[in-house]
Amino acid sequence: MKPGDSLMKHYLQFKDFRAEEYAYLFERAALIKKRFKNYEKYTPLVDRTLAMIFEKASTRTRVSFEAGMYQMGGSVVHLTTGDSQLGRAEPIEDSARVISRMVDLVMIRTYEQAKLEAFAAHSRVPVINGLTNEFHPCQILADIFTFIEHRGSIEGKVVAWVGDGNNMANTWLQAAEILGFTVHVSTPSGYEVDPALAGIGNRSCYKTFKDPMDACRGAHLVTTDVWTSMGFEAENEQRRKAFADWCVDTDMMAVAQPDALFMHCLPAHRGEEVTAEVIDGPQSVVWDEAENRMHVQKVLMEYLLLGRIG
Repeated sequence: MKPGDSLMKHYLQFKDFRAEEYAYLFERAALIKKRFKNYEKYTPLVDRTLAMIFEKASTRTRVSFEAGMYQMGGSVVHLTTGDSQLGRAEPIEDSARVISRMVDLVMIRTYEQAKLEAFAAHSRVPVINGLTNEFHPCQILADIFTFIEHRGSIEGKVVAWVGDGNNMANTWLQAAEILGFTVHVSTPSGYEVDPALAGIGNRSCYKTFKDPMDACRGAHLVTTDVWTSMGFEAENEQRRKAFADWCVDTDMMAVAQPDALFMHCLPAHRGEEVTAEVIDGPQSVVWDEAENRMHVQKVLMEYLLLGRIG
C-alpha cells in the first residue's frame, strides 16, 4: 500500500479491524515471533521509517515499537513533547501533513483520542494508536495473542476486568464484541465503564459486577491495571481509598477457572491493584504479555504498510 492509497488503514481503536483480520494478525504474529526466537533475519520494511510521537512517556511502547521496527529492517524517528507539541506549536492538521510526507508510518501516544483522529484525518500514511485516554488497542492485541499462545482461542471465554473503567477496559469491551467472548467488569462506584464511549453496540458482550469476586468467578483470564492512569495523578489518594477492595489477590484467582491466567499491562504496583503473590505467581503471564507487544506490533506495522503476506 502506498501513501494516498484508498486502501490505506489506520489503527486508532480495536474496532478498526474485523475478526478475520485479527485471525490473520494472530497467526502471523506466531510466525514472526518464531522467526525472532530462531534468530532468522526478516526485514520486509527496509527503507521504511516510523515516526513515534510521545506526549505520554512509556518504556514498553517505545522499546517495543523501536526494537520491532529495527528488527524488520526499518528506521525510527523518536519525537517527545519537547520536540513536537501537537496542536500547540502548530495545528495538529499541519503537523500531520508535514510529518506524513517524510515518513511511512506514525505511532502516537497522547491524551485525547480526538488529537489522534485529527492527525490521522490529515495523514498520508497509516497512524497507530500507541495509547490515548480512551483506548489502548496495541496492548489488547498483545494480551489476546498471549492468551491464544497459552490457552488457544479466546472465543467463548470469560475475561474478568477488575479495577478502573479506563482505556484498557474500553478496549477489552470492543475486543469482546468483535472476537466473541465476554468481559466481566467490576469497578468501584464512580469509575464505571461507559459503553457509549467504548462504542459497543452489543451490550451482551459484557456484564457488570459490584463485587470483584463475582466478576472473577469462572473467568478464564483475570486482568487489571494501575488505579491511577497517567494524567490522573491528582486523584491518586482519592483513588487509593475508592479502589481498596479491587486488589486482585489469591482469593480472586481461586474462584476463577483452575487454569485461569493473570495479566497486567504494566507498570504494576504490588500491594495496590494486585498482590505480589498473584503477579509473581504461576498463573501470571505478564512478562510474555509485555514481550508480545513487540511481536504483534511488528505484524501490525507490516500489515498496515504491505497488506497481507502470502
